[in-house]
Amino acid sequence: MCGICGFVSRNSITLNELKRMNDAMYHRGPDDSGEEIYPATRGYAVGLAQRRLAIQDLSESGHQPMHSADKRISVVFNGEIYNFLELREELADYPFHSTCDTEVILAAYLKWGIHCVERFNGMFAIALYDRQEESLYLFRDRIGKKPLYYWWENQNLVFASELKPLMLHPFFQRRIRSEVLSRYLYHQYINAPDTIFEKVYKLEPGAILKFYAGEVETWKYWDVKKVYQEQKEHPVKDYAQAKEELKALLNKSVALRMISDVPLGTFLSGGYDSSLITAIAQSQSKEPVRTYSIGFLDEKYNEAGFAKEVARYLGTDHTEYYIGEQEMFALVDSIAAYYDEPFADSSQIPSMLVAELAKRDVTVALSGDGGDEFFCGYGIYDKVGLAQKLDVLGELIWRVCSLPGVKALKLQDSLPFKIRVIVKNRSKDSKTQLGLENYMRTAERMIKSGAIPLLYEQETSYHEKNWQERRMLLDMDTYLPGDILCKVDRAAMKYSLEARCPLLDKEVMEYAYRLPHSFKYGNKIKKRILKDIAYDYLPKELLERPKKGFSVPLDKWLRGPLREQLLAVADRDFLLRQDLFDADFLEKMLKDYLEHGDGGPATGKNYSKMLWPFFVFQQWYGKYMSAGEGAR
Repeated sequence: MCGICGFVSRNSITLNELKRMNDAMYHRGPDDSGEEIYPATRGYAVGLAQRRLAIQDLSESGHQPMHSADKRISVVFNGEIYNFLELREELADYPFHSTCDTEVILAAYLKWGIHCVERFNGMFAIALYDRQEESLYLFRDRIGKKPLYYWWENQNLVFASELKPLMLHPFFQRRIRSEVLSRYLYHQYINAPDTIFEKVYKLEPGAILKFYAGEVETWKYWDVKKVYQEQKEHPVKDYAQAKEELKALLNKSVALRMISDVPLGTFLSGGYDSSLITAIAQSQSKEPVRTYSIGFLDEKYNEAGFAKEVARYLGTDHTEYYIGEQEMFALVDSIAAYYDEPFADSSQIPSMLVAELAKRDVTVALSGDGGDEFFCGYGIYDKVGLAQKLDVLGELIWRVCSLPGVKALKLQDSLPFKIRVIVKNRSKDSKTQLGLENYMRTAERMIKSGAIPLLYEQETSYHEKNWQERRMLLDMDTYLPGDILCKVDRAAMKYSLEARCPLLDKEVMEYAYRLPHSFKYGNKIKKRILKDIAYDYLPKELLERPKKGFSVPLDKWLRGPLREQLLAVADRDFLLRQDLFDADFLEKMLKDYLEHGDGGPATGKNYSKMLWPFFVFQQWYGKYMSAGEGAR
């Protein structure tokens, strides 16, 4: 686990400047660092740099940049190749000098070329320079566990695990791409390939970028919709068979992720996914597995008791830490520093706290991320399923309400909120996204000028009739990498902790695509097959309960301790100078919010959902774009 950065450029940059870029990611790799610049053809120079968090082969043999034995290839790498021992056996003719997975990347590329990435089972962001081909390649793992940004302008390429190194490049201009702002306000994150800056992109999950002779091309070696369609052609029709085969794959996945030369533990919330992963890990360990939970002093959100019961049953070495509102609030100012692109999923705060807790003892933690998206676990999937069943009725009501006489009575607006959402869901291109009209309209009004569409366009490309399945695929392409995995990566790396996700193993993901939807969502039971596997390890009564999740009192904060800061970043004169937001609309919106209360989504007054991402953006802007710390 590390941070990487580098460039292929005709612009002169010194080794010290590259080192400064690299050191901006110290938290991602405090154990070692390396920076090198090489002359290339056509007036270019190639720079590679890495900050190392040592997980495999803790010796100096794991230092990066790493070079192939024949010096043809140089590589920097962030992540883990979990099947590196298996690959190493296939590459026995290569003269290995280390026991780390980085060297396996070099050997694999020399034998199989760029197709080597298709053999890697892991989480990774890789930059590889081939002197013979005069090409630089960037690779990102299939589902986007590891981040990778690149700035492409005037035939120069600069890349990094985070935005901070790009911002420190001596020729980088910080120009905000304003058209992504309304989508950010609505979703609370910016999805790949977009970023907050012009000319800067996220390499999409499952993608390869090639730089050669001043030109860049990108393509996918693993694509959600393509792999889904391929695997769907080979269904597993017997439930008992599917359960045993998936269970075996999960055991293999956990075993691979327990390979480590440093202490390892698990995040344990007490929910199905984290409990299952912990149970499998404990079944494979001779010693009690270290487990970590955060508890909330507010019992409405507290799940620590459930996690403690699971830990006691499994016999883990359990640590729990109860947090109050003040401890969460103390992390607000650090969001911009470690999420160096605007990111407003407030569960990032308790995620940072549980990562800090685990880091006291371990350097690697297993998590249960991915279970909801691949096995139909979110509450939105219930709503989407209901919307599909009622869609014909919704169409009929919409047509009636659109008749001239009825329309004048505004009958549609008097319908119950849940029905109104279904009635207004008439776009065939976004059936599963169930846009909340008031939020969408607010996000668009808050921005001064034009914007990209708020809803994701790729939904229609899945060619899937089942709306739940289609929404799951959309979440795999957007919410999972853009929000969930970004949140976990930054929260963990803030404390130099590596988070591993067994449910996002290549074989597990592809097997999930082979399962009939009824195996995932049957008789209104979400994650049906995962739950049945979990019951092989844990009593049902320990797990069957409503999910609470991490929650942060945003409305209370924005009206209370953050009130003056919110008013300051929404100051009319400041907004006019900033030239991004509609000052008139925000002034009225803020007045309504602070004076008249938060009336909930049915009234369109639930402004905390929109004002929190606005506030987080302004915090980010103050750190990186204004005259404050980090700005140029």
